[in-house]
Amino acid sequence: QRQLVESGGDSVQVGGSLRLSCSASGYPFMAWFRQAPGKAREGLAAIDRAGATTNYAGSVRDRFAISRDIAKDTLYLQMDDLKPEDTATYYCAASPLRPPGTWLDTDEYTVWGQGTQVTVSS
Repeated sequence: QRQLVESGGDSVQVGGSLRLSCSASGYPFMAWFRQAPGKAREGLAAIDRAGATTNYAGSVRDRFAISRDIAKDTLYLQMDDLKPEDTATYYCAASPLRPPGTWLDTDEYTVWGQGTQVTVSS
């Protein structure tokens, strides 16, 4: 099983931006999730290998953008206009097979990174 490694987490102020990166290890279907203390892991955005298909959670659709660079084998999550409620550990996830549902369900992915912390303060 090829590993995923996230990076780019940091502490920022409200309204700031961050770009998270994840080594894709060649997996075709990938997604970003986050988990805040005491809350369930939440699917944010997903993308296929070509970047032709994406899906977003409604809560971040207007502020976050998922993309990938095939040549660099890297997945990205651009996060703008960050809010305190975006504070969480962010994870990238991968699946070798096309997810059967919304692509934003934890059950649809079998490979996970270790997470990177994002803290947004006012």
